[in-house]
Amino acid sequence: MMTPRVTDIAFKAAPRAMEARGLLGWVRFTLDGRYGVDGVGVRRTASGRLALAFPERIDGHGRAHSVLRPLDVATRRGIEVQVFDALARDGGLAS
Repeated sequence: MMTPRVTDIAFKAAPRAMEARGLLGWVRFTLDGRYGVDGVGVRRTASGRLALAFPERIDGHGRAHSVLRPLDVATRRGIEVQVFDALARDGGLAS
């Protein structure tokens, strides 16, 4: 499976108070030139690794349901690499 192409990446920093809980901000991007993706969280894990948190909705029973998500680890990592590389180049995210 090919990794989707990620372009038009824009980052919005989270308020400083949220950084203590690992949320650095949100990104939006275009996927394969056909889909706009918005509201993807940029997090720093407890181990210090950067990760993307894809949007979810919570149903009436408190269960989370993905709005959009990669279907496998390779696709997730491929998207993360493209997003984090672009943010590092643009100075939008300190590694």
